[in-house]
Amino acid sequence: MTSAADSLSGHQPVLLDEMLAALAVRPDGVYLDATFGVGGYSRAILAAGAGRVLAIDRDPAAVARGRALANSRRNFTMLEGCFGDAAALLGAQAVARLDGAVFDLGVCSTQLEDAVRGFSFTRDGPLDMRMSAQGVSAADVVNNADEAVLADILYRYGEERASRRIARAIVERRRSAPIESTAELASLIAGVLGRQRDRIDPATRSFQALRIHVNDELGELERALAAMPSLLAPGGRLVVVAFHSLEDRLVKRFLGARSDRQARPSRHLPDLPSRPQAQFRPLSGRAIRPGPAEIAGNPRSRSARLRAALRLPEHPAEQAHEDMP
Repeated sequence: MTSAADSLSGHQPVLLDEMLAALAVRPDGVYLDATFGVGGYSRAILAAGAGRVLAIDRDPAAVARGRALANSRRNFTMLEGCFGDAAALLGAQAVARLDGAVFDLGVCSTQLEDAVRGFSFTRDGPLDMRMSAQGVSAADVVNNADEAVLADILYRYGEERASRRIARAIVERRRSAPIESTAELASLIAGVLGRQRDRIDPATRSFQALRIHVNDELGELERALAAMPSLLAPGGRLVVVAFHSLEDRLVKRFLGARSDRQARPSRHLPDLPSRPQAQFRPLSGRAIRPGPAEIAGNPRSRSARLRAALRLPEHPAEQAHEDMP
């Protein structure tokens, strides 16, 4: 179901069929694509017969693509901003409730392929990494942050075990001249780490960490997830596709804490506080992963994990009625 626009850009929406199955699009439904990107998910949801689709992106190039789509589809609306502000952005459109919301997290293939954006260590360009093209850049962080702060960023967001050595090397290098390009930083990191046994480029974890930090990606995700219980109508679907463990772990914890499948407290321990009312029901016991055919056709999909959940009724009586055979 990949569109011509997706093919031209080289972008292939990951787990597309699985996303549509989890979203269960209804003809009268209102849906949010919280990460428009190239628009593969939005177009697929529209093609599935959605009544209305709204999309969010903070990348100016993605917003331009979305507005071009909106010119040809009256039931599609493109919103510029961060998905962490979804409640305010939707409120400005007089949208109070959604029948489904989907998040395709991480960096878009078009961002990686554009050297000027500075996301990739495989293409030399300015050390930028800003999704919105505004605010503090990766170069600002690399050239100005304290050594301890740099090490913390690399360890926390990249799970880089050599974070202190890399941070020390960065600080030593920038004393002579600022580090301004992706190639400079990647070369420095390779010099610190040498050849990797796992065949992953030595710069991978550090670039991921800087990108997440610069764009506050985990903070945005936390804010967006916190808004979902009030934005999704009972019976609405939440679908999240994550590409690394930090994102997936955050989503898993969020759904686990609000699931109706938590272990129930023992009746022999009456003094324990009662658990909060469940808000979601997971649609599968585990995260859904791409199959061998998809990975062969799109190697970037190999790390994708899809988690989906159903928004439960807000009142216990409605829940009891729903669970009746």
